[in-house]
Amino acid sequence: MLLPPPNITGTLHLGHAFTATIQDVILKWNRMNGIDTLWIPGMDHAGIATQVIVEKKIWAERRRTRHDIGRDEFEREVWKWKTEKSNVIGAQLRRLGVSINWEREFFTMDTQRATAVIEAFLKLHEDVLIYEADALVNWSCGLQSAISDIEVEHVEISGPTQINIPGREKPAEFGHLTEFAYQLSDDRSREAVVATTRPETMLGDVALAVHPNDQRHTTLIGKHVVHPFRQTLLPIIADEFVDMNFGTGIVKITPGHDHDDFEVGKRHNLQVLSVLDEKGRMINCGEFDHLDRFDAKEKVLSALESLGLLRGRRDHAMSLPICTRSKDVVELLMKPQWFIDCRKMAQIALENVQKGNIHIEPKRFEKTWETWLENIRPWCISRQLWWGHRIPAYRAIEPNGTTHTLIARNHEEALSLTAKVTSEQCQIKQVDDVLDTWFSSALLPLSVFDWPAETSNSRYPLNVMETGHDILFFWVARMAMLCTHLSGRIPFEKVLLHGVVCDAHGKKMSKSLGNVVAPEDIVEGRTLKDLEAATSQAKNQGLLSTEDAQKAIKGQRKMFPDGIHQCGVDALRFTLCSYNFKNHFVNFDVQECKTNKFFGNKLWQATKFTVKWRAVLATQFPKTDRRHRSPVAWEHEQDVRVMDKWILSRLNFMLAEVNEALSGDNFHIATAALKNFLYYEFCDVYLESTKRGLCEGNVMHALILEHCLLLGMRTLAPFMPYLSQHLYAHLAADASRSHAHAAVEYYPLPENRYRDAALERRVGKLMDVVIAIRRLKKIFNVTAKHHPKVIINTEDEFLRENSNTIMDLSACACLEFNSPTGSSSGSYISDKVDSAEILLHVPEELQRALTVDAEKFEVKRAKLAKELNKLRASMSSPSYAEKVSPSSHENNLRKIAQLEQKIMRLNYVQSLAEQRNCFAQ
Repeated sequence: MLLPPPNITGTLHLGHAFTATIQDVILKWNRMNGIDTLWIPGMDHAGIATQVIVEKKIWAERRRTRHDIGRDEFEREVWKWKTEKSNVIGAQLRRLGVSINWEREFFTMDTQRATAVIEAFLKLHEDVLIYEADALVNWSCGLQSAISDIEVEHVEISGPTQINIPGREKPAEFGHLTEFAYQLSDDRSREAVVATTRPETMLGDVALAVHPNDQRHTTLIGKHVVHPFRQTLLPIIADEFVDMNFGTGIVKITPGHDHDDFEVGKRHNLQVLSVLDEKGRMINCGEFDHLDRFDAKEKVLSALESLGLLRGRRDHAMSLPICTRSKDVVELLMKPQWFIDCRKMAQIALENVQKGNIHIEPKRFEKTWETWLENIRPWCISRQLWWGHRIPAYRAIEPNGTTHTLIARNHEEALSLTAKVTSEQCQIKQVDDVLDTWFSSALLPLSVFDWPAETSNSRYPLNVMETGHDILFFWVARMAMLCTHLSGRIPFEKVLLHGVVCDAHGKKMSKSLGNVVAPEDIVEGRTLKDLEAATSQAKNQGLLSTEDAQKAIKGQRKMFPDGIHQCGVDALRFTLCSYNFKNHFVNFDVQECKTNKFFGNKLWQATKFTVKWRAVLATQFPKTDRRHRSPVAWEHEQDVRVMDKWILSRLNFMLAEVNEALSGDNFHIATAALKNFLYYEFCDVYLESTKRGLCEGNVMHALILEHCLLLGMRTLAPFMPYLSQHLYAHLAADASRSHAHAAVEYYPLPENRYRDAALERRVGKLMDVVIAIRRLKKIFNVTAKHHPKVIINTEDEFLRENSNTIMDLSACACLEFNSPTGSSSGSYISDKVDSAEILLHVPEELQRALTVDAEKFEVKRAKLAKELNKLRASMSSPSYAEKVSPSSHENNLRKIAQLEQKIMRLNYVQSLAEQRNCFAQ
């Protein structure tokens, strides 16, 4: 496996912990099943993101820009940042208890990865797949660089909205649809009215277009209109791309700043006119030249109005592209950039999934894979940054200005290539652009195995590529394309995708919302004051604006009023695995970690109990040879009792369920099975049932307690490595074990000989009786001080034979069977479990508390019933499972149980009160 390399932009967040935990469980389970494993870690240089953060840091500390300090010093600052952050990230990963092969650690800009990047570029260029061309690209004016689609967030605006733009004192307003008129050149009294959300782009209009089937405008096709500011003629063309229902049905064509318009321009051989420069200022616009694009909008509107061409403005919903790094509005600019033609590689990647060579799980993402690859566009791989792999392209400039572009590994090779294209003395200069970060990341399945120096490695391809579904195209598909082309073999056999981690309410985690939870916050615990201090520090470092910091602190006070409870690594890991990670979104609830910490405490106490009784019985019965007492012999032992056989059966049921779940990567099923067995069946039921026997010297109880915990800790090891190992070492601390490391043992497999479904059903009925007794005691407040007495009227001999177990588990002082006087006595209340009637004695002082007001009684019951029905209806909705976290679901189940108990108690009270005529008059 390959760990998706965390960006060196900061420290690990919960999404990283989620990824690392999922992969660690996969690795440990495979390794414990005897599979040879290799898990390679690394870190990504994250070109744009890291440059932005370091720039903000330098500005906050020194009030200087990267241009002020120069490229060399800026790169030194970034390398210092990398060293600091990589140490922190490495420590965070180690603390999570992951079994990574640290000796194979890489960085996407180390020497080996740099060599791979250059060789891949040269190979792709040689195969005529990499080329340089003028094309429309996403341009961030704030970064002054092209950016990838993944770095563009499309913000939906429903109407007039003020947007803060970096570098501008006042915000810009969006959310209007402006209509204005173009006059026909042959008849100025006629006009063609168009509609646009960005009126300033009309300065780059080169044509108008209508749909060929739009009867309203067929007479306009072939005519010309006059551009009001350039005084040039613009043709009116017919093209089926026009939406007849949008605006007036006539659209303006601006090929230099719109993808669709660019394609229309190519079809109709139109001029491509650029009216924006890299800094977002107007160019080639006459009187509007040098204006900021948003200032130009107001000037254009004013000028159109003064010319009598403005036809109206109304509120309008729109999608606004925002750069996720700089928070600037993204523009489409025509720029010379480097591209990869991905069409043939995409087809091969598509076929590899269709043929089953690469398996994608969950399977629903195969459709996403197909959609992306079938509609793939050339990949813009150049970035106008200072941090990243420099493109291995050189300009050889002759004295007369003639320029040759050469692709070479280094300056010396470029110099030798120059002699082949010209005899002139040339100036050699490497291009300034760097490669898109995803280019080097796309080579990782190869480059981590020392490609191209080593072209064949038995570890390639990877077995599993596990990562988030949100980068299926940006990373996984690109790995599939590039690595297959360069090596002739697929880079991985299986793609396993997990969902995006959100907060408990389903909101995406964001620093500005204050709902971001770091792994160490849960491991160590954080007070509200600590959380606010971290936010303030991020603001002081320039990583958060004052406005976002204030919003974040407000969010933290709302979400974490009492801070975050200290839960430890194991509780965090177990909680992460308790979610179905294949869901599109994973709503993480911090409170669930607290619950799982209590689960760990329960196991600690159970181990302490077992070790204590093992020592006591070893002292009392020193001749007992524990080393040769194995499960194989237990079926022949006379000391093995009903509950011993039951827990062995349930143990093997759990082992079967967990192994099946892990083989299907269904961790949430595995953790649920583990928790049900260890927490409820083992600790709450079996352990409690052994106390009487242990006091009587039953050694078999101690052996089975130990056996269940030993196998339980080995089964738990991939999920809770620290706790399982600590407890396993204590349990295995005797001469019969050569080593004591849970994760080194083979993963436990079920033994069907111990499964007894009939016995499980009988014990299940016994537990129903125990639960019924507990429920009656709780409803009527019967406690130990009342010395609870129970009568069971039944023909079930199994219940009678196990009366001590029923007494122990229900905490009853006295238990009788088939008492003829029980049901007729007025001091007993009853319940039924199948054919068994359970009667609980209610002392006289508790009976007197049954007097009620009839009217208030009915009102209260109706209120409880309404609340119960509302909760059940909410839980039965189709979207419930996706929106509600496991802890919230458990809370809802507890609420339902509590409401049912309250209603049941009221019903009992009503029944008894009616019998005794003790309703208040």
